Amino acid sequence: MKLAIASDHAGYQLKEALKKAFPMHDFEDFGTNDESSMDYPDSGFPAARAVAEGSCELGILICGSGIGMSITANKVPGIRAALCTITDVARLSRMHNNANVLVLAGRFTAVAYAIEIVRAWLETPFEGGRHEQRLSKINQGERK
Repeated sequence: MKLAIASDHAGYQLKEALKKAFPMHDFEDFGTNDESSMDYPDSGFPAARAVAEGSCELGILICGSGIGMSITANKVPGIRAALCTITDVARLSRMHNNANVLVLAGRFTAVAYAIEIVRAWLETPFEGGRHEQRLSKINQGERK
């Protein structure tokens, strides 16, 4: 699976650790490339656009709190970004919301636990059914 991945300076170390933890996936890395201070929209927007346009199947974004990347990604039409701090929320974001971007808090999520969250998120399919109607309403709202 091809995954877009991006971080700001506060998420850089976690981003690099996740790429190593999931060698079975092809990562398109949108930066940043070190821990120098930078603005999260500069890497978050291109990664989210790659998912929305279909060049990457899913995306993982990381900033200090996860909030900035969540706001950034959700500005891109077609993106359903979910800030997940526990594995159960990661599963539900896929099952019920068909989240196509996972957002993590680099300053508050230990690497080992982030790996568990990512694994749960990647392995959980969308349930469809009653959730399709809800996503349809979201998509209609995007077009208004």
